[in-house]
Amino acid sequence: MTTFFTDSQRGWQDHFESRPLADRLEAAIVADTLDDGSAAFIASRDFFFLSTVDGEGRPTVSYKGGPQGVVAVLDERTLAFPHYDGNGMFLSMGNASETGRIGLLFIDLETPNRVRVQATATVSADDELLARWPGASLVTRARVEEVFPNCGRYVHVHERVRASEYVPDDEGQAPRPSWKRLDVVQDVLPDAGRTEGEGGTITFEEYVGKVQAGTS
Repeated sequence: MTTFFTDSQRGWQDHFESRPLADRLEAAIVADTLDDGSAAFIASRDFFFLSTVDGEGRPTVSYKGGPQGVVAVLDERTLAFPHYDGNGMFLSMGNASETGRIGLLFIDLETPNRVRVQATATVSADDELLARWPGASLVTRARVEEVFPNCGRYVHVHERVRASEYVPDDEGQAPRPSWKRLDVVQDVLPDAGRTEGEGGTITFEEYVGKVQAGTS
């Protein structure tokens, strides 16, 4: 396991006289392997938050949703997860390929409960695990460096309503999102020919209205 705290983190710990508490918590809860509880919790999730950083130190964080088990626990040190059709920017996957550094946050918003993972990552377009997630185009394998539970006291409790209809089915098929009807992207969309049969183009303002109404 790498050195857990940075000099800057230590600086704030010293400022607030919390270094002994931080050291005690690191010793008590931070591990470099997944125990049975953490592994089961991760395997039960159908979404997570993924943080990455590019070579210039610019961070981004993404919500990643999928079927239950969207993150596979391969062994006590290895996780894997798919990349589904997105907006074509590949911010997270590009960052992970460039720096190999990622963070994953798993939350149960109904309990609430949280598990955090820091890992090194590799991204592949021909990983044998692609078949595990129909509709996926890339697979990221994450080597666990640190894993620890996280206090859920500030997590607002939510009630699950329904799963996203855009998660690919067992054949890898999913509805086409309305943003692909935007008039400003038609000339650069690989599947722009489908737009006319799905109601034609829409303006950005119309798309925003769909997002705000929850019909995008």
